[in-house]
Amino acid sequence: MARDSAKNKLRAYFREHQGQVVKGKDLQELVKPVGEWARRVRELREQEGWLIHTNNDTQDLKPGEYMLVADPPEQPDKAFKRGISQKLRAEVLDRDGSTCQMCGKAAGDIDPDTGRKVRLHLGHIVDKIYGGKDELSNLRALCSTCNQGAKNVTTEKPSVVWLLAQVRRAGLDDQRAVYSWLKQKYGE
Repeated sequence: MARDSAKNKLRAYFREHQGQVVKGKDLQELVKPVGEWARRVRELREQEGWLIHTNNDTQDLKPGEYMLVADPPEQPDKAFKRGISQKLRAEVLDRDGSTCQMCGKAAGDIDPDTGRKVRLHLGHIVDKIYGGKDELSNLRALCSTCNQGAKNVTTEKPSVVWLLAQVRRAGLDDQRAVYSWLKQKYGE
């Protein structure tokens, strides 16, 4: 890789500004005329395991702001390599109804906790560091909030029996809210 490549410039800049908020426009200016700075930042995060937070990871950051929150790994860990195809991503989102499988928020809803639109990510049921694979049966849709809180947590989906028991235990108003939500979601 060339010494002055865009990714190397970004690596040096993030190290120099670790723990500080950096703006996307500054990163864009840094790698001119090469461009594709956002893709290089994603590669640092997803392929090399750099803990670069965005507004999806913390409420303290605004859109277009980034922060390297910890020392980057010396060697990229294979667990951070991501190879989820667009086809597999689409299959997971379709199967899960574009809905977070932990909290039930749908893509585009307003998250009452953050006040932002819900963005969905793919999360591993059994995380890759525990041997989980990038396959349909091990992936689920998660909103940004649940995905951040679920890092390396291996919770399984609730069974139908457990889920029905929870609805039956709920108060009448909550049961009606569940019914209303299901009716809206499935149009029945």
